[in-house]
Amino acid sequence: MNAPIANTGSSTASFLRLSSIEITPKQVEKLPLLKEKLVPGARVFVALIDAGDVAAQIEAARQLKAAGFQPVPHVPARFVTDEADLRTRIKAFAGAGSDTMLVLGGGAPEPIGQYDAAIQLMRTGVFEANGVRSLGIAGHPEGNPDIARAHGEAALMNALKEKQAYLRANGLQGFIATQFLFEVGPVTEWAKTLRAEGIDLPIHVGIPGPATIKTLVKYAAMCGVGNSARFIRKQALNIARLLSVSTPDDFVAGLAQVHYGQPELGIAGPHLYPFGGFDKLFDWMKTVT
Repeated sequence: MNAPIANTGSSTASFLRLSSIEITPKQVEKLPLLKEKLVPGARVFVALIDAGDVAAQIEAARQLKAAGFQPVPHVPARFVTDEADLRTRIKAFAGAGSDTMLVLGGGAPEPIGQYDAAIQLMRTGVFEANGVRSLGIAGHPEGNPDIARAHGEAALMNALKEKQAYLRANGLQGFIATQFLFEVGPVTEWAKTLRAEGIDLPIHVGIPGPATIKTLVKYAAMCGVGNSARFIRKQALNIARLLSVSTPDDFVAGLAQVHYGQPELGIAGPHLYPFGGFDKLFDWMKTVT
């Protein structure tokens, strides 16, 4: 996805032009703003936070496609009841113009149906049967405590290998979209490990847009973000700074250096989370030169 950063002479600005962005179904009301700020064909992910919002998610995908964007709906395994539900949902997304989707386990503590892992959805063959050409899978540069506790530290790496093997065997393109984080170090070390393990899918790195420290602390706690959130928590200890706005300038600049300087690591672009609101995000993007 390309974001409208005018000064492509800067590697950071050029890197930001590779961004994707994430919205919820209700945030499709921001479509006029998205049309103003993003170029045609921009990739817009539509998250599913509530299992009851599938119809709204489908409608959001339809509107995004009609507006000239590339909608990428989330399909969380724990929010799918059975294969019939999955078939109905994926057929509807495809009918709305989506040929790229993000398949993930989902953050619900308990599944509402028979699935609790992304690979289970993939193995149904429902995606490719409905013309889906590309599947994104979730990445966790700082690990996932819930999965590690239940299945051991090696489970995440094994799951990525398993999903990549499925994509290749079934002629699907693929990519990794990561949880949001705050520092470059964990991303680059994780990417090196993936490449050493034979996982070569492009990586789209989750980046929190400008937001108050208080807001970032809230989302970090909700999403189980790991070690790189320490500096955010330290700032939160200063009550006077809780309402100050943090911007990801250094993080994005560092990722840009890795993208251009170490292309073998496959850092493909930023995946933006507008936690502080779309206006703050787009205003910040205009300042990056």
